[in-house]
Formats: sequence, structure tokens, C-alpha cells
Amino acid sequence: MVDTFESSFPNETEKQILIAARKVFMRKGMDGARMQEIADEANINKAMLHYYFRNKERLFHAIFHEAFQKFFPQLEGIFTLNVSFQEKIKMFIARYMDLLFENPYLPAFILSEINRNPQTIVSVFDKSSFNPELLLANIEAEMKKEELRKTHPLHLLINIVSMCVFPFAGGPLLKAVIPGKDPFAYDSFLKERKDAIYEFVMCSLKPEKLL
Repeated sequence: MVDTFESSFPNETEKQILIAARKVFMRKGMDGARMQEIADEANINKAMLHYYFRNKERLFHAIFHEAFQKFFPQLEGIFTLNVSFQEKIKMFIARYMDLLFENPYLPAFILSEINRNPQTIVSVFDKSSFNPELLLANIEAEMKKEELRKTHPLHLLINIVSMCVFPFAGGPLLKAVIPGKDPFAYDSFLKERKDAIYEFVMCSLKPEKLL
């Protein structure tokens, strides 16, 4: 049995299981998912599933780790690029929104499981290369260099992430309140968010003397 949680190169059967598990966990979360349902989704028997992943908890951690890795480490690298801070903010928002478009159920999944078991995120942080302190230090240094309005980098980061995530996490509510009967209105609204968030953030960072 290969330890998939630690391995970067799962074989074809493991990939098949992970794809199936992702679908089931995204729909039902950790508590609602059943190993038999995952086995059925992967078109394998339950014994084979247990061969690769001893239990549901182990499989869930593999999926949660994968979800975490899609978001944080690659976004962290944007703030080390040799471009202006404004461009970094723009790239960060655009990339984050693109990731959410590709994985619209991930925010609700991650938030639900963090609330269910906060230790999960601690474990994933420990196993990843993501360094939140370094990210915040990079943001703070950039803000000082460009003489932007003084604000804690954590507030800035949370503001950006929240504005990106809410339209996806609150999708059913937004679809109900967006005017018009155009079935594509929600998608159009989401596409406009990149520029809207960027403009809002940069406005909030203007030095007080320019306000």
C-alpha cells in the first residue's frame, strides 16, 4: 500500500479513488461521506478502497491537503515576484478568482471542515511549505516601500480573500438577489468581481492625504 498522503506520484488506481473521493466529500463533507459511496463512485470494490486508504479519515486528509495546496502556496509566490505591489495585488485577485471558478465548491468545503475540526488546518499547515508569516512580512514591506496607507497586512489579506470567496460561498443567495432573469447574470457578475475588488482594495490603500 502506498502512502498517498505523503506521495506526490499516486498510481492510476489512487488517482481514480482521489477523483471519486473529491466528488463525494465536496457534496457531503467528512461526516456525510461513506466509504462504500466513494468505492461506487470510483468503480472499485470497498476492499480495494481500504487497501489504498485504510479508513475514511486518511482519505479525507488526502483530499483536504490537495484542496489546501491548490490555493495557498501558489498564491504566496505572487508576492515574491519582481513587479509593483499594485500588480501583485491585481495578480493575486485574478489568480484567486480563477481558482474559485475552477473549484467553486472548495470554499464551503474548507470552511465547513475547519469549523468541524480546527486541528485539520493545523496539520495541513505543518505538512505544507506555506509560510503565512513570510507572506504577511512581504506584504508589509511592499506597503512601506510604496508609501501606502498604513494597515495591518493580515487585515488586507483577509479583506481580499473574503471579497473573492463570498460570491462563491453565498452563490444561492446572490443568484436570488441579482436583478434580471438572465441565467448568465450570476456568471457575468463573478467575472466583473476581479476589477471591482482590485479597485476597492487600491482605493482603501491610498495615503490619507490623498483621500
